[in-house]
Amino acid sequence: MINAKRVALPFQNHDRAIEDRVVDLVSRFTLEEKIGLMCQYQPAVERLGVKPYKHGTEAAHGIAWLGEATSFPQPIGLACTWNPELLERIGSVIGDEARVFYQRDPARNGLTLWAPTVDMERDPRWGRTEEAYGEDPYLTGELTSALVKGIQGPHPVYRKAIATLKHFLGNNNEKDRGHCSASIDPRNMREYYLKAFEPAFRDGGALSMMTAYNSINGTPAILHPDVLGVVKGEWEMNGFIVSDAGDLIGLVKDHRYFETYKEAVVASIKNGIDSITDDAEITCSAIREALAEGQLEEGDLDRALTNTFRVRFLLGEFDPDERNPYAGMPDDTVGKPEHAALSLEAARESVVLLKNKHQLLPLDRDTVQRVAVIGPLGDAVYRDWYSGSHPYKVTPLQGIQAKMNKGSVIFADGCDRVRLRSAVTGKYVGITPDENGALKAERTAADSAEAFLLTDWGFGSTTLKALSNGKYVTTDDTTVTASAEDIWGWFVKEVFHPVEGQNGTMSLASWNGSPVSLPGDEGGALRKEVVTDGLKEAVAAAEASDAAIIIVGNHPLINGKEEIDRPDLTLAASQERLIREVYKVNPNTIVVVIGSYPFALNWVDKHIPAVLYSSHAGQELGNALADVLFGDYNPAGRLNMTWYRSVEQLPDIMDYDIRKGKRTYQYFDGEPLYPFGYGLSYATFRYDELSVSQERVGSREDITVSVRVENTGDMAGDEVVQLYVRADSSRVQRPLKELKGFRRIRLTPGEKRTVRFTVPVSELAFWDVTRDAYCIESGTYTLMVGGSSGDIRVQKKLAVDGDTVPPRDLTKETPAVNYDEYEGVYLDECREGGSCIRLSGEAGWLRFDDADFRGGIGGFEARCTTGRGGGSIELRLDWLDGPLIGTCTVPETGGRTSWETVACKTDEASGVRTVYLCLGGDIGLSRFRFLPQTGVQ
Repeated sequence: MINAKRVALPFQNHDRAIEDRVVDLVSRFTLEEKIGLMCQYQPAVERLGVKPYKHGTEAAHGIAWLGEATSFPQPIGLACTWNPELLERIGSVIGDEARVFYQRDPARNGLTLWAPTVDMERDPRWGRTEEAYGEDPYLTGELTSALVKGIQGPHPVYRKAIATLKHFLGNNNEKDRGHCSASIDPRNMREYYLKAFEPAFRDGGALSMMTAYNSINGTPAILHPDVLGVVKGEWEMNGFIVSDAGDLIGLVKDHRYFETYKEAVVASIKNGIDSITDDAEITCSAIREALAEGQLEEGDLDRALTNTFRVRFLLGEFDPDERNPYAGMPDDTVGKPEHAALSLEAARESVVLLKNKHQLLPLDRDTVQRVAVIGPLGDAVYRDWYSGSHPYKVTPLQGIQAKMNKGSVIFADGCDRVRLRSAVTGKYVGITPDENGALKAERTAADSAEAFLLTDWGFGSTTLKALSNGKYVTTDDTTVTASAEDIWGWFVKEVFHPVEGQNGTMSLASWNGSPVSLPGDEGGALRKEVVTDGLKEAVAAAEASDAAIIIVGNHPLINGKEEIDRPDLTLAASQERLIREVYKVNPNTIVVVIGSYPFALNWVDKHIPAVLYSSHAGQELGNALADVLFGDYNPAGRLNMTWYRSVEQLPDIMDYDIRKGKRTYQYFDGEPLYPFGYGLSYATFRYDELSVSQERVGSREDITVSVRVENTGDMAGDEVVQLYVRADSSRVQRPLKELKGFRRIRLTPGEKRTVRFTVPVSELAFWDVTRDAYCIESGTYTLMVGGSSGDIRVQKKLAVDGDTVPPRDLTKETPAVNYDEYEGVYLDECREGGSCIRLSGEAGWLRFDDADFRGGIGGFEARCTTGRGGGSIELRLDWLDGPLIGTCTVPETGGRTSWETVACKTDEASGVRTVYLCLGGDIGLSRFRFLPQTGVQ
């Protein structure tokens, strides 16, 4: 008898091409198995040896929610490093540690990591500003590309982990994010919002992407045509698309886009969603129903599962460990010393020196013998919602104390210690001695009352910490207890809002605005007694010291976070007051801002001699700040966003048009507090010898820009050399300047180095709406090199032989969204395809430049929709109140989704003219055209 050797199935053959193996495996699943595998938690298919797998492990700046892991600065801080090489090394560490967590529990700790966040930050009030990389698509693209490369690894076959870019697209506000719509015209879309995502796919090789909750031009992001058309089409992304948590249900309950989950799941899968992060029972039931009714085919599931399982094969899941270089990661990889050292390096590189009058910094330990560390963030290291658990943490106070081994350090957090008593009974609030620490107003004597550390975070938000047990006051919405180890949670229940009452009383509202009632406190009215005046303590500490270091900023989970946009750009009023009072008694005051976003520091910048900024930088925050303060590290961080002076310099947070809203350094023509790319050093640098490889180039060439940089200071340091470009003239409004290259270099005193940038001329293109294509205009461009967008040191002209935008032919059907300028309108969905224009008020207009009427016109037709009362389109030439050549009346069409073609005659017109379409009434306009004289009936 011959023993036949067992033949492996094709997907089990490790020598076959991965694509063949994926197709084979997917073909072997039953239909019911395929349905279950469409969800985020993919179940096991034991008969084929397929193990359970989860898509989605949070990893914004280190592995989150799975236990202790190396913690890096928040992404806003990582962006301030302007160092792609560093970002790639950080990504590699995140990937390494993800492998360990996966090995510990492969069913729940997946290797598809939900990071980085690539959303464009055109508004600093966004509650999630900490999570992304700033306001510039080029900087964002370079940094996130590098992070992706690190996470996924350099191996030619296998991936260490998978980076999931989020959140596609136009996601930069939290208010109403589940159903709001970002209005984005084609130029903003192509030149700004899409530009940020493209490099991470094309150069970084990202193999996953998450769609956003919001809509874009009325179409929910999960259904937006660019998911298929651009990401999987133009950019040829060969991985999988995942929906954000609950977004399938959101299509029905939030957007009210569909009436049933069946419709939602059909549209999502057909639009390229490969993995659904939602209730599995609802998802699977909806898929079954759609299949039964023929609205989905098995082939639709096959396409999606081919994408998700291709990634699982690339992770080496179906191959022996000896073939996969990333398998068998040692368990002690998590948090190992080399990773901690990288965390310190990143934290140091991220620190931005905003001001240093009279070279107050670095502090001289030989002359500065007494230092006061002051402020509510002075002895704390906070984590945000997507931070991991710190394996250890060094606070600023601890870092400074370690430097002052020959001197003394005084600490004063500047916060009051208070007692609370019932305004009705007069009894004091205490806490029960058990682990719950329930608050009750039942103590008769002041010395038996609980003392609380009261921290005022501004904008009506405070926290209380019981001094007897060191726990934060929190609530389960029924009982108030001093039992929280940290300020933490999706709903931050450690935050309370004081409400002023009569005769100096106050009451407390909880995190959700509900009134707080304590046992023994009838009516909820309280009186606050100050035991220790925190401001007086801080002033006394500063007065007794050679230098005062005030550490202020935000808590990452208070006032600005996921689901909550920031109410203002200022520091808390109590922090401003603390700074002013300390500065009165100590002119050697240094302000350190630790924050998740930019701040309006007008008084601070005007008066305080030295100012530093750091994000919440993780476990090594204190050491990094101390190294900078005392000169053991020369700061070279650069701002990744414009720091404005006031919210008055910003339009409404829902205004996504960066041109018309004059947003970001590209279009902002006001005076910022600190410009994009800004940051000082303890060294000084000279720029000269700017040269360009060619003074005149064609549109398909590359140019090399070189500049010599010299360290003219007496301390080694890094300089971030930045290259900007401006089109000197254009048919359209172009940015004031655009970042097209940067390099972080280290120079010793007196050292000179020539820095070179290679710039494809194609990078000078803009999106030409007249032809729906990129256009490189002929003309001159100014190349500018310097230390920030506001500090251009040298510049040179470049002549480009490119294209000239021809006059528009408006006798051809023209999408209304392809305007040159507008007023009083927004973009919405046209269910016939594409986007349309709607009025945001009672009237508005669209302008179309360079309309070629040399062949003559005699009529006009448009595809419109109107509600009650109908609407109208006035046709004017040359200027807004120019010659009226026709009025097109639009009758009621039967609703906003019912489209009809309307037409009218026009006066004759000739030549190349500017055209205004002046809209009135409840009207939607998707496309139009002028009719030649011979075409008018």
